[in-house]
Amino acid sequence: MSIVDHVNIPVREMESAKRFYEAALAPLGYRCLMRDGDALGFGVSTWSFGLVRTDATFPPVHIAFAAQTREAVTAFHAAALAAGGRDNGQPGFRRHYDPNYFAAFVLDLDGHNVEAVCRNGR
Repeated sequence: MSIVDHVNIPVREMESAKRFYEAALAPLGYRCLMRDGDALGFGVSTWSFGLVRTDATFPPVHIAFAAQTREAVTAFHAAALAAGGRDNGQPGFRRHYDPNYFAAFVLDLDGHNVEAVCRNGR
């Protein structure tokens, strides 16, 4: 059982955010699975990550997506940059977190710190 069922983050412009996350999360196996008014849900077989459009000012958040391989982390980083994200940490080991912690970080279109991480040593 997972500790968190799903999480939603706020975005200012839904269609731009949708295109960014579709591109960035595709290498990790995630895709957009549902839309409910001003919300979108992404996941593999059921949604576990969502976007909610809002006009309110909000602080940026940090969210880390699990990747199965280091290659997927690298592909996530490249896809996110190509989709308009800004580099916030090149793919590589962060051994101060864990000996096998391989991650990459980007800032999305709203300034959220989005990470892909592989901890399985592959």
